[in-house]
Amino acid sequence: MSELIVLVLYCALLGSGVGFLAGLLGIGGGLVIVPILSIILLHFNLLPAEQVVVVAIATSLASILFTSTSSAIAHHKNGNVPWEIAPWVMVGVALGALISGFIAALLPENVVRLVFAICVVLIALKMIFGGRGDTSTARQLPNKGLLTFLTTITGGLSAMIGIGGGAVLVPLLTFFSVDMKKAIGCASACGIVIALFGSVGYISAGSQYFALQDGFAGFVYLPALLGIVCTSWFTAPWGALATQTWPVSLIKKIFATLLIIMAVNMLTR
Repeated sequence: MSELIVLVLYCALLGSGVGFLAGLLGIGGGLVIVPILSIILLHFNLLPAEQVVVVAIATSLASILFTSTSSAIAHHKNGNVPWEIAPWVMVGVALGALISGFIAALLPENVVRLVFAICVVLIALKMIFGGRGDTSTARQLPNKGLLTFLTTITGGLSAMIGIGGGAVLVPLLTFFSVDMKKAIGCASACGIVIALFGSVGYISAGSQYFALQDGFAGFVYLPALLGIVCTSWFTAPWGALATQTWPVSLIKKIFATLLIIMAVNMLTR
């Protein structure tokens, strides 16, 4: 029991930082949760090593449901959720996220890890090197059907690697000249949808591997979820407030740096 309490405390500490980053960047926090929670789960030896990453991803998604809700509420109050496009984006990410849990459950752990790392490296490079010429060319948003199609891919990819979607959605929306703060607000709102539908997939797919009496809802490890959510819910609005006051260029640098650190971590473990 004492080990379980320590695990929850570790996750609460993780959640406090994740919540702030979720509000600041609209990323949901999965980019931080997945590698760190994987280390925590390995340390406590709670499950077979080959299932650690999938459980970390599933638990990350479940926590994002709460963290993104808190973040989205704060961004909505600040007028940073573009509701004229958000419903179409939400439909796309919901469709993609719904099938992701079943796909990820069929893939070897090393494949999931590699997909995670490659995706975030490419996104980070785009944020660092691809944005310099973007400000001179205003790009129109695609029509609603194409936007939904693009975000279906985004939602599936985001849920499969256990992130709330902001790491993919924010670069996508800013590529089409959406204001950075509004892109972050939209990503926060869409993170709720990705987390909800992605969690359903992981809970359903994992029910044959783990039992509720052992602390699992499918692939979601409930004690870790409790620890993360009990702090991230309260720190997410602080991050959303920082989005209002910090320079956009600084936010982009933080965003890209975080992506690179997480990618290197996943590739080298």
